[in-house]
Amino acid sequence: MLRRDRQKLPRDIKVMLAAAFLIALGFGLVAPVLPQFATTFGVGNTEASVIVAIFAFMRLVFAPAGGALIGRLGERPVYVTGLLIVAASTAACAFAQDYWQLLLFRGLGGAGSVMFTVASMALVVRLAPPESRGRVSGAYASAFLIGNVCGPIVGGLLAGFGLRVPFLAYAAALVVAAVVVQTQLSHQRRGSGPRQERADMPLAEALAAGTYRTALVSSFVNGWATFGVRMATVPLFAVAALGAGPEAAGFALAVFAAGNAAALTFSGRLADTLGRKPMMVAGLLVAGASTAAIGFTTGLGWFLAASALAGVGSGLFGPAQQAAVADVIGNGRSGGKVLAVYQMTSDVGAIVGPVLAGVLADRLGYGWAFGVTGGIMVVAACTWLATRESLRKPAA
Repeated sequence: MLRRDRQKLPRDIKVMLAAAFLIALGFGLVAPVLPQFATTFGVGNTEASVIVAIFAFMRLVFAPAGGALIGRLGERPVYVTGLLIVAASTAACAFAQDYWQLLLFRGLGGAGSVMFTVASMALVVRLAPPESRGRVSGAYASAFLIGNVCGPIVGGLLAGFGLRVPFLAYAAALVVAAVVVQTQLSHQRRGSGPRQERADMPLAEALAAGTYRTALVSSFVNGWATFGVRMATVPLFAVAALGAGPEAAGFALAVFAAGNAAALTFSGRLADTLGRKPMMVAGLLVAGASTAAIGFTTGLGWFLAASALAGVGSGLFGPAQQAAVADVIGNGRSGGKVLAVYQMTSDVGAIVGPVLAGVLADRLGYGWAFGVTGGIMVVAACTWLATRESLRKPAA
């Protein structure tokens, strides 16, 4: 077992990791400057926020179509097409002449984004060896994390040459990623396994699996807490409750990423040896408890410590969650629609979570906002306790 775990990753997986890094690096280039660029058209903070939100909204709306296209055309064409759509829309953003053009171009990018997101997940599911799914998921998450950390640094430097320059650099990075995937990924036939006659997994079959249903719950919760509340509510708490400056929110995001990166160095391997279920339960409990604790911190040190621990928890369960979904789909067929729904639950959580957390913070205080967010993560951990382990260990 140990020898198998130390096997090198397949070449195609390494190609996917390189593409993931380029995509995340490019996204990090525009993330810090996008709201500021929107305000150059004479709009306020609300309209600038809509520019950010339209991207997530269009991802949610077009997710079912992306899944259907994968079933019809295959993963690679949808992946490459999605990358090129986002590249074109991002380059167009650089030449937008008014706010409404920027809104339109950014929205089109959201449609392309969900295409390559779901297609990339489908490719990783199909290409990853069954005994290394957790390790591959961890490596993929690490590639994105490194790109997301490096992107804002490079983007900040490029912004000195003008706010439109990072958009062009992001477009170029996406074109390079598309070329890498198209030319370097081996041309394996979709559904080349023993069940080739059933190339596309029906959504109903996936929903009949308890592991998949539980993964939808934890995906929704992860979107709520990690992609929603962490980005929207944590910065507000740092300023309003702690009386700290905006840089405190940046520190919180940085230590979260550091904790996440530390956990990803080993969590994928543990998911392949101990199983998906133990990692899901442990990770959700750690993330839930530390997230709830954020709302009760009274000093910057404790606030950053809780944020870092939340990152560790997220890193513990992230690879196991994707590996569990891959266990349900298997290598021999495409799971476009199945993965689209899985992605949609996370996007819904990222939209709903900050709104409800904001209402709770306004009416009852930040303790309730973070307490409820942490509480639903603990509930998700309990649902995994009642779910059967999906990792099939080889016979001794």
